[in-house]
Order: sequence, then structure tokens, then C-alpha cells
Amino acid sequence: MTEQPVAASAAAVEELAARSLGLAGAVNARDLGGYRTADGRVLRSGVALRSDGLNRLVEADLPLFTALGVRHVVDLRSLDEVREAGPDRVPGLPVAEISAVELSDRPLSVSAAGPDGITLHHLPVFAADYDIYVALRDALADRDPAKQEALLGEGRAAQMMIGLYRWFVTDALARERFATVLRLLAAPDGPPVLFHCTAGKDRTGWTAALLLTALGVDQETVYEDYLLTNVRSAAIVEHIVDSFGTRGLMADPSLLLPLFRADRDYLAAAFAEVETGWGDFQAFWRDGLGLEEAVLAGLRKNLLGDAGH
Repeated sequence: MTEQPVAASAAAVEELAARSLGLAGAVNARDLGGYRTADGRVLRSGVALRSDGLNRLVEADLPLFTALGVRHVVDLRSLDEVREAGPDRVPGLPVAEISAVELSDRPLSVSAAGPDGITLHHLPVFAADYDIYVALRDALADRDPAKQEALLGEGRAAQMMIGLYRWFVTDALARERFATVLRLLAAPDGPPVLFHCTAGKDRTGWTAALLLTALGVDQETVYEDYLLTNVRSAAIVEHIVDSFGTRGLMADPSLLLPLFRADRDYLAAAFAEVETGWGDFQAFWRDGLGLEEAVLAGLRKNLLGDAGH
């Protein structure tokens, strides 16, 4: 596997800065606006937003978030992740209500009072066979370097990630959850929509890749958007990995890097699974995701500006 560097070109840093939502507590929160499709149209800014978890928003983030005018927040985290990290901190939604929804085992929604209030949707995407968080917990709970190496070393952590991305495509419930986000973005009263998981990398990255591909953004740009996570999250990843070493939790904390970084091979594995199972993206859209032409038409209407704008 090719290791993706954390360092980025000046152009990538500039691109990320332009897309950043400026939330101190959600460093990977960014706008998908500005990408150009094959027919020359451009994604509008402020309508499709991707992010890491909103549970760490600080007080100064709240007015910035409110100014985004988000109508729908989609939380793709598993129940365990929500219990461990806490519910999203969404201005206008009572924490108690959010907690009740997040602790449900079904996809549920909670809305703020009033016709213009924000709605939170909990759509957990959880793979028992590829649970990164269980693997991480197991690795840290047992400080035995040999066991950590056996769990994560010699490419096993990366293979776990590749398996997860394939599962995004092969699992029927996962496909249904991703399709739900796309339908929400296509609904007349949908955008602005912000979708997120914990790091804004894997489930969020695949959702964004589906959206951009469906709209006709070229594949290299889809990969570039996916890999921007490595730029935005570099400092956090470095801090976490260093802390695991200094706290004595791991003899070789670099074993965790394949879990924490976006890697081109991961996204390529998902697209390869689409081809294997359905032949091409159009067939996957129709038969894999169960989405009709009307959803694509809604996405184009809601998210795309005219050519050159």
C-alpha cells in the first residue's frame, strides 16, 4: 500500500482553507461547493457540507454554525461512538432530545421547534466485522507490543480499512443509509445538508465520493477531495499518535496510522467493488443504491449552478 503523506502542497492547503467551515471543534468540516462537473456546471457553495463529529464544537463555533443555515444534519456514527464521544452539539436542538435520538438503535430524526428549525438524523453505519473503534480499543487496552503488532502490523490495519470500504458497497443496509443521505440532498426542502461521522474520513468520505461522482465530477477530483482529510486532520492525528506513545499505551503508535489517515487505496477498493458487483456507477446508482433518475435530477437542481458560475 502506498502511504499517503500528511504534508500537502501549497495549492492543497489553499484549497482546503477556502473550503473550511472555520469550526474549531470540527477541524475537518468543509464545503463541497466549487467543484466543476463534466458539463461545466459548478457545485454551489453552502448546500452540501461534510464534517467530522459535531460533539466537540466549542462556544465560539455555535454562531458560525448557525450562520451556515443548515437544515439537516446527518450523523453516521455508530451507537457506541455516540455514547463514547457524546451527541452532536447542534444550536437549536436540546441536548436531552439529541441524546434520546442518538441512543436509539434505529435511524430516527429530531427537529427543532418551528418551520425553519434544524433537523438531526441519526443514520448509524456500523460494520461489526470491520469495526475500527473496537480494534483501536483492543489495541490500547492490551499494552503488549506483540499483540498490538499481531492485530495491526504487517499491513493488517490497512487491510481492515480496505475491507471496510468494500463493505460500504456490498452491505445492503449500508447502501440504504448512504442512499438516504443522497435523497435528503435531493429533496426540495433538503439543503443545506451537513453529513458527518467521527473523523469525517471514511463514511463521510464515501458519501461525498458518491455525491460528486453522481454529479459528474471527474474521478481524480473526487480522490483529491477525499484526501484533503489528511491535510485538515494532520495535527490531530500527530497529537493522538504521539500521546499514545508518551502515555505508554503503544510501543509503536505508528501502527495506528492506517486507521487514522485517508488512503487512495481505500477509496479505490470501494469503487472497484462497485464495478465488480454492478459493472458501472450508473447501474450501482439504480440497482445498488436503489436511486431513480428523479433523485439525480433533484441533486442537480439543488446543488449545481449554471456553467461558469
